[in-house]
Amino acid sequence: MEKIAIITGSSGLIGSESVKFFIEKGFNVVGIDNNMRKYFFGEQGSTEESKNKLIKLFEDKYIHFNTDIRNYDELLEIFSKFSSKIKIIIHTAAQPSHDWASKEPVTDFTINANGTLNLLELTRKYCKDATFIFTSTNKVYGDTPNNLKLIETETRYEYFENDSLSKGINENMTIDRSKHSLFGVSKLSADVMCQEYGKYFGMNVGIFRGGCLTGPNHSGTELHGFLSYLIKCIVNDDTYKIYGYKGKQVRDNIHSLDLVKAFWFFHLNPKKGEVYNIGGGRENSISIIETINLVNKLLDKNWDKFIFDKNNRIGDHIWYITDNKKFISDFPLWKIEISLDETIKQIIKTHKN
Repeated sequence: MEKIAIITGSSGLIGSESVKFFIEKGFNVVGIDNNMRKYFFGEQGSTEESKNKLIKLFEDKYIHFNTDIRNYDELLEIFSKFSSKIKIIIHTAAQPSHDWASKEPVTDFTINANGTLNLLELTRKYCKDATFIFTSTNKVYGDTPNNLKLIETETRYEYFENDSLSKGINENMTIDRSKHSLFGVSKLSADVMCQEYGKYFGMNVGIFRGGCLTGPNHSGTELHGFLSYLIKCIVNDDTYKIYGYKGKQVRDNIHSLDLVKAFWFFHLNPKKGEVYNIGGGRENSISIIETINLVNKLLDKNWDKFIFDKNNRIGDHIWYITDNKKFISDFPLWKIEISLDETIKQIIKTHKN
């Protein structure tokens, strides 16, 4: 019997990686993506080229719909058409920038929250036993991580306390009583709704609270996708603006393929509305300053076209490293396979071509 994977945001970083992976696993893929990244970030954020590559590469294995996830009626046509053949929904479509959200709060919320609700409800009606994967974000914790006792080193802020957070932030951190950014609130609303559909309706829903998701297919822009965009600026000798924290803010980075493999393991043994922090972990963490130093070394350059804005982004994290312990405990065969160095080399190669 034909197996269908519905992938929203199918032309984006995680979506396109999911398309390739699940077709290789024997699925036919229904992609849903109306290139809102171009609306958010301009031509440099467009995913049109990625969409065309997928259509050309996979032909009859991939069907694309230029559908807006806020349009319930158009989604209804898709879900009713494929119905019980749908075995997994990977929901990556979103307004992804906490800076951009403040420009159009209604657009941000209706895409991230209402769009997710549309997909959950149609999954419940037409393919309730399917796996539903939601790509959430570490921004659901708001600025609570900034309350940690951090020390400042030459190139980064760091947390060294010998306690449960020494390996990174886990799912026990509160999602309440903090400043989230409007983006964080819209994603948190979707996050909690996904949990509720899993637990209340007994559906196979997994919520993945990602750190920095990256890879060579990332259309990084100033407002979203710091690693890809920073490397692009260095390769092209463009100027990069650092917002706050002296460029010592730290993020862990996970390659898109490693994340999609985590989706696969969850699909093989799904849970009912379970939440997982997912990211590159301490070994794949890096600050902006450290990124500049590493990329300069790899390119044998001395790029220094960065400028400092002393004002940090609202709700932005000073230090965020993911503790993957819970996911690894539930799915011990999964592991990070692509190092940060290899990821950066892949991104450099993409921007040099």
